[in-house]
Amino acid sequence: MSNLQSSAPPESFFPNADDRDMVEGFARVVALSGGKAWAEPEPAQSCGGCHSAGLCSIGKQGKTSAHQLAKRFALPGDLGLAVGERVVVGVREDTLTKGALTAYGLPLLALLAGGIMGQEFGHSDGYAALGAAGGLAAGLLAARVVAGILSARGVLTPRFLRRAFEVPVDGTCHTEHG
Repeated sequence: MSNLQSSAPPESFFPNADDRDMVEGFARVVALSGGKAWAEPEPAQSCGGCHSAGLCSIGKQGKTSAHQLAKRFALPGDLGLAVGERVVVGVREDTLTKGALTAYGLPLLALLAGGIMGQEFGHSDGYAALGAAGGLAAGLLAARVVAGILSARGVLTPRFLRRAFEVPVDGTCHTEHG
């Protein structure tokens, strides 16, 4: 005779369905204020090697530039994080697609539509150029509005996934916990 009991299934070790298809990155907690932990993305291994390294300023230490302040994002304050702590954050893969389509696709589509409308209504290249410029301006404005809506909904904000493993100062691998 077997003793079968109806109990809740054991806790799963599989990742949460919401955490699948996440693009992960490292960030460092730089401030605690207003019940939130503020983090900045850490530079990738390749940072400093691209053509826009002088514009990015993410790798510059010691100074807080406007570029760095713009890259700060809030994490919930109830995570028990401390200033200087390294964390793993992530965004869903479709977030990158939504961001790219908003930032690049929408203005490009509006530019093309404006150029076509200018050509059709004005029957000249001058009107096509004016229409394209007007379409681009409208597309950039629309992209800003859509990005604001997505940002307000938290779609574009990275999520805290876990604390990052810190390499010991002596560089050795410690397997014991405690």
